[in-house]
Amino acid sequence: MGPLALPAWLQPRSRKNAYLFIYYLIQFCGHSWIFTNMTVRFFSFGKDSMVDTFYAIGFVMRLCQSISLLELLHIYVGIEYNHLLPRFLQLTERIIILFVVITSQEEVQGKYVVCVLFIFWNLLDMVRYTYSMLSVIGISYAVLTWLSQTLWMPIYPLCVLAEGMYFTYSHLYSERRDILGIFPIKKKKM
Repeated sequence: MGPLALPAWLQPRSRKNAYLFIYYLIQFCGHSWIFTNMTVRFFSFGKDSMVDTFYAIGFVMRLCQSISLLELLHIYVGIEYNHLLPRFLQLTERIIILFVVITSQEEVQGKYVVCVLFIFWNLLDMVRYTYSMLSVIGISYAVLTWLSQTLWMPIYPLCVLAEGMYFTYSHLYSERRDILGIFPIKKKKM
């Protein structure tokens, strides 16, 4: 009688896949909830919904982005195959923008750029996590694969533009206000 074989669900590869599937499913559900909530709010309240986007979905967004830090651990220990440095840079950028810039500065939270960034981030993540979740269990759809590998091309530059343009503009405007406030332009008397 040979050695006992472990059941399929106890095999190391199956446990890894089950864990990754659950992780991707949780992330997909979180990002889908955010995107759906934003969409319903927009169709219900129009442009007014954009101003309080952060107040409505900020907690879930912070939770999803915090959980995404696990991906660095996944890559480091080898249960997810990806390049560590690009993923680290992407996560760091989002964490800094979300926690340092948006969460810590109340005047930024009501800006339209927050809504735009959240829409772009969640659209990308819904597609990415759906693709990854199905890939782990061996399901592949050509359209989803194409979207997962292509959607970032138009959206990522728009994210960078929205982040860089808003914060650069805000900085330059504040600088202008500070300088012109110190050195006011004197009006000539007629």
